[in-house]
Amino acid sequence: MPHVEITIGGRTFEVACQEGEEEFLNAAARTLDAEASAIAGQVGRMTEARMLLMAGLMLADRTAALEDSLSAAEGLAGELKSRLDQLLEQPKTSPERVEVPVVPVEVTETLAELAARTEALADEIERKSGT
Repeated sequence: MPHVEITIGGRTFEVACQEGEEEFLNAAARTLDAEASAIAGQVGRMTEARMLLMAGLMLADRTAALEDSLSAAEGLAGELKSRLDQLLEQPKTSPERVEVPVVPVEVTETLAELAARTEALADEIERKSGT
């Protein structure tokens, strides 16, 4: 069983842990050390037991606040999932039909014939005017 040396609030402790948990223990020790150092900076010198108790209480308070936030987020996620399920269960609406008026073929042919006559008249006028 590995032993890890950790420092909390300026004091060194040797702690045993399971194989492979050393990094987790070091990370937890750094978190506890940050709390203990902050408390020691505010309060000054105190007994080891009191420092660890205060740091533990501060971390427990922070953890409780995070759990409350997580619970609220889970509640919101549940509401959003419920609303999404409702929306997905709604019957699919068919797309709105939009009709675009089509110009009848006769009108198109008539316009083409008028354009051809107009061009013929323009050509005749140019010939007669000599340009």
